[in-house]
Amino acid sequence: MLLLPGAGPFTHDGSATGVLLCHGFTGSPQSLRPWAEHLAARGLTVSLPLLPGHGTRWQDLQRTGWQDWYAAVDRELRQLTERCEHVFVCGLSMGGALALRLAARRGPAVSGVVVVNPAVTFPRLQGYALPVLRHLVPSTKGLISDIAKEGVLETGYDRVPLHAAHSVRSLFSRVREELPQVTQPLLLLRSRVDHVVPVGDSAVVRAAVSSTDVTEHVLEFSFHVATLDRDAERIFQETDAFISRLATRKTARDGT
Repeated sequence: MLLLPGAGPFTHDGSATGVLLCHGFTGSPQSLRPWAEHLAARGLTVSLPLLPGHGTRWQDLQRTGWQDWYAAVDRELRQLTERCEHVFVCGLSMGGALALRLAARRGPAVSGVVVVNPAVTFPRLQGYALPVLRHLVPSTKGLISDIAKEGVLETGYDRVPLHAAHSVRSLFSRVREELPQVTQPLLLLRSRVDHVVPVGDSAVVRAAVSSTDVTEHVLEFSFHVATLDRDAERIFQETDAFISRLATRKTARDGT
């Protein structure tokens, strides 16, 4: 199956500090590639996988579910922990939900979490209709390229398969239940204006996690896909500072 332009995965072998990046629902690694390349240029080991069913055509996503997407990032995390001393997980939108679930379930394997406009809720009215509607209508209009910066486009699907959307709803429900199990340091970056994910989702995350080290920044000049938008450099710099602080602190604590 041919991939959409720029939708391929990205990996880089670097230092003993690893970073796993998780892209969003109906999106692709293209939305996070500048972030991944920035971290790689800093010498870190980086993994940005393509989630199953993504990056090709929306009909392929129809045949997958949250268990497939989570299994993919969980596998990448395990591989990173085999060759890195510290591993950080990052995510955009639904990728943020996947990153938070990894932190909740993998505990000490995750040194810290960075999420950009994390999605953890599903529209109530659409959610009520999905169990029936997904058997009657295969897809609905999608929303990609929610970007304030002119001339920048996101590579993803312009249709949302409803079976997969129903699975996203189930994922979000599980993640909300597991948020109290997240104890790692958390860096949360949210756009003031987001046409895809409610601003309240970040508040849900912040209020529910058990992390004592939580830093939140508001992105004033970007919409949902902030990693491709006007605040991208700020995201990269804040991630640098977050990882450097924690990796240095953990190394000193371990006496290595």
